[in-house]
Amino acid sequence: MKAAVLHEAKTPLVIEKVRVDKPGPREVLIRTAAVGVCRSDLHFIDGGFPHPVPTIPGHEAAGVVEAVGEGVSSVKPGDHVITFFTAFCGACEFCISGRPSLCIDSSTRRPANAEPRLRLSSGQALAPFLNLSAFAEMMLVHEHACVAISRDMPLDRAALLGCAVITGAGAIFNDSKVKPGESVAVIGAGGIGVSAINAAKIAGAGMIVAIDPVPEKRELARKMGATHVFDSADDGLVKMLLKLTDGGVHYAIEAVGRPATAELAWNLLRRGGTATILGMISPGQSVSIPGHTFLTGKKLQGSLLGSTQFPIDMPRLVQMYLDGKLDLDTMVAERIGLDQVNDAMAKLRTGDTARSVIVFA
Repeated sequence: MKAAVLHEAKTPLVIEKVRVDKPGPREVLIRTAAVGVCRSDLHFIDGGFPHPVPTIPGHEAAGVVEAVGEGVSSVKPGDHVITFFTAFCGACEFCISGRPSLCIDSSTRRPANAEPRLRLSSGQALAPFLNLSAFAEMMLVHEHACVAISRDMPLDRAALLGCAVITGAGAIFNDSKVKPGESVAVIGAGGIGVSAINAAKIAGAGMIVAIDPVPEKRELARKMGATHVFDSADDGLVKMLLKLTDGGVHYAIEAVGRPATAELAWNLLRRGGTATILGMISPGQSVSIPGHTFLTGKKLQGSLLGSTQFPIDMPRLVQMYLDGKLDLDTMVAERIGLDQVNDAMAKLRTGDTARSVIVFA
């Protein structure tokens, strides 16, 4: 099969032939239909987060099950599925307490002495990327790294649910539990940010503020449900928003991944408000919060994939799209082929597009 291989951080991906193994116990072979190009991939490709190489990036995908290994019960050949990169075991403390996105049980990975799932044509083993390696025509994953969905769902839209949407929407529905009439500020109007904005609209938020330096993204935020938009470079932004919201928002969502924007999320909160940090803040960087401000009852929390309960939440999000409530169509900036993946990464670096989606014939 063809795949986009990263041989070294800070170098372009190379399209080349790769060998994929047969599915082993509890493994699923998926023919990839579509994969979103996410900023999280860029963090690894550009070296912000270390990762073994060579590897195949990509982690926001949907496809059709080709074959299953022994013991697989949740999907079958022919099923349309969405993948997610936090494969869960289903039996650990995190899983049985309803937090499968936090599972790190090694049983979802092949043993170190087993045949690798992926190899280069030369025979060299490829390091698995976030349990998926989705920039490829096929994916071989643990059965608890995918969930079956309605065949009515377009797979190029379904792919977005695998990261951007479950992260942004989950931050609203699961982490924040926004109630009708409450106020929300979203910092960063990329794929995750606009998903949070759309979810806040669905939840009935009274005021939805989007903050982004790119005019086109602010306009996209309006289309997705923002009631107010601001440039992050505006003078006196915090004072302006505290006045607009009569003391601050109930919930702030940070979807950028920088200390300054995490601190901005905290500063935009009203007394008792909650800030949720979704962005990937690079190792070695820290967020600074004035100690006395904790006396205001504000809360700062992290989140991975919006605390999604995958087998339950993802089919529900699919139904929201089919019912016309969840807007995924507006999120797609372009549909491209695998050979255009480096161009899509370059666009992510400039920050001027919401989502490029790689589609496979």
